This record gives sequence, C-alpha cells and structure tokens, in this order.
Amino acid sequence: MPRKPVCLGALALLSLLLPEGAAASGASELGSTLPAWSALPFVGILLSIALFPLLAPHFWHRHYPKVSLAWGLLLAVPFVLIYGEPAMYSLAHMAIVDYVPFLILIGTLFTIGGGILIRGSMRGSPPVNAVLMVIGTTLASVIGTTGAAMLLIRPLLRANRHRRHRAHTVVFFIFVVANIGGALTPLGDPPLFLGFLHGVPFQWTLGLWREMLLVAAVVLGAFVAVDTVLWRRESPEVRQVPAGIREPLRVDGWHNFLLLGGVLGAVVVSGLWHVGEVSLLGVHQQVQSFMRDGILLVLAATSWLTTSNALRTENEYSWGPIKEVAILFAGIFATMIPALLMLGAGEHGALAFIIRAIHTPGQFFWATGALSSFLDNAPTYLTFLQTALGRLYPGMLERQ
Repeated sequence: MPRKPVCLGALALLSLLLPEGAAASGASELGSTLPAWSALPFVGILLSIALFPLLAPHFWHRHYPKVSLAWGLLLAVPFVLIYGEPAMYSLAHMAIVDYVPFLILIGTLFTIGGGILIRGSMRGSPPVNAVLMVIGTTLASVIGTTGAAMLLIRPLLRANRHRRHRAHTVVFFIFVVANIGGALTPLGDPPLFLGFLHGVPFQWTLGLWREMLLVAAVVLGAFVAVDTVLWRRESPEVRQVPAGIREPLRVDGWHNFLLLGGVLGAVVVSGLWHVGEVSLLGVHQQVQSFMRDGILLVLAATSWLTTSNALRTENEYSWGPIKEVAILFAGIFATMIPALLMLGAGEHGALAFIIRAIHTPGQFFWATGALSSFLDNAPTYLTFLQTALGRLYPGMLERQ
C-alpha cells in the first residue's frame, strides 16, 4: 500500500485543531489565489505515466512508486506550508471523497473478478472471439470494466494461444470491454464512479445506450473484419478443430457472481438512500457512502476467504495491478487538487483561459477524448467536470 494516504491523513488530522468551517471556506477561496504553475506537478505526473513506460520502461517498472511520491511531495509540502489549514482540508477532502472510495471499488471488483475462472476448450476463430467480446462488453457496465476484463481476458488469451496473428485481439478487447463497455453505469468505469461520487445520478449514463451501442458495433465490426483477414492467413493446422478430448465450458468460483451483484446493489443504494452526513477530519461525507465502502470491503473479504488459492493461482491473480493503481493514483489525486480548485473558481482562477476556451459540447468531446487517448481517463473526467462546474457554478467547493 502507498504511504501517501497515510501522510495526507496525518496532515489533515491537524485541521481538527482549527475551526471546521474556516477550513472549508478557506479551501473554496484557494482557487482564485493559486498561481497557474501550481498545476505543474499534476502535468508532470501525467506525462511521467504516459512517457516513462515507453522511453524508459526498466526505470519506470522499478521506480514508479518513487516517481509518484516525488511528484506528490513536490505539491503537498509547499502547498501545506504556504496555505496551511485550507490546503490540509483540500488534501483530506480529496482522500476521503475521491481517492479512498475509488480504490475500494477498484480493489473489490479486481478481487471478486479474480475469483472467477472460465474453463473449456475454445478455438480462437473470429466468431468465438467476437462472442467473447460481446459478452465482455455487455457485462462491463454491470460488473465493471475491471471485473469483465478479469473474467474474460484469460479465456481470450487461451483461445488464441495457437495463433500466429493474435496481438490485435488484446487491442480490440481493451477498446470494447475495458473502455466502451463500461459506459452505461458508474459501476462500469472508474471515471463514471468519480462522477457519481460528485453527485452525477446513477441512472444518467443509462441514457447513452444508443451512442454506446453505435460505437461498440462499429469497433466490433472492425475487429471481425481484421480478425477474419488474419484468420485466413493462419496455417490449416491452426484453423482446423483439433481431434481428441475437448474440455467442456464451465465456470469455477461462480459464487463470486453473487458478490458482484452485491457490489452493484451497494453502489445503487448509496445513490438512492440518503441517511445523513458526518464529518471526518473536517470533511462532510454522506453516511451512506461510508456504508457502501464498508459493504464493498466485506464483499471483497468474502470473495478472498471463500475462493481457493489454487483457483486464483490458475487465474494468475496477483496484487501487482492494484498496488500500482494505489500508488500512482495517490500521486495523481494529490497533485490534481490545485488544478481542480483553479478550474472550480471559474473566471476568477488562474486557469480561466480553459474555462473560456472550452464551453460547447463539441469542444468538451474533443478535448476530453484527446487527453484520454494518452492520459488516464479518471483525472481527465474530474478535470473537465470541474471545468464545466467552474463555468456554471464558480466558487462552489462541495458537489455532493
């Protein structure tokens, strides 16, 4: 686990020594006083994530925790020293409202999805590959892109392991299952869950089903065309069904589907059932949000305790991906605070030129798409959500 959330929590704990209202009020005023260059650590960590794996892969895989920590401290230390309690409040607010719930959801879906293993003999022909991708795209908005990817990537790889031309299957799988398929619910994709945490209704994205179907159909059609051409280039030995005993299709760890249903229910109920508010480290948070996170942790623990280690080993499950997400997003969420505050200030912030430049739906579409194509879509979502809010409701801090 990364050290940064602990550090930020310790800093935010100091805010209890000062009046709670003053911290929130001071944080809301930071957006109009922060200089534009305070967003540079945010730009720096995003560029590091985008470029280091390509330009210096060995360095990145060994030292990415240090890179994330360095960018985070470069922001957090002077931010707290210069702006004091409002800065600590902003750090605590980001950790409690965004980072921790985000990490809990991702970790829960990863743990439960990693406990499901699809067995059976499948030949990676274009029809079989297309069916697997359609299933994954359909499931992604229900069990999340993380859960759908964990469930189906291994069967897809096993089905195509005998093929010479197979790299494209993973590329298209990422397109349709890990991205497009999660567009219909906040559970489907992490950025949409962040929007849900900031007050976007759970059912709002369901209205995008036509657009989602169109894009999915176009990409799947392109995949079938490419896969068919490459399939015909395979040797006859690869294309013919092998003789011998075929393993029937079956699912091990099926009880984890019930747990995934529990995840869906917990998230939906947290958006519909309003219990009240509590204050933690001076940050107001909905009681049902804490209840949702607690239920998700229980579901993850249940999956871990009721799924055999042998099954997870066969599924090649490891904590590596979640560890990387936790470390990198600790740095991302910390460094993005000044950018969000300045954008939230609207015309009164140092990033007012962005507010003025991006205001039509088409401009939002192309700007977010361009950034998401090489940077992570979660910070892109929050950045442009704050841009829109800064334009319509400048100076507002809480968006719950």
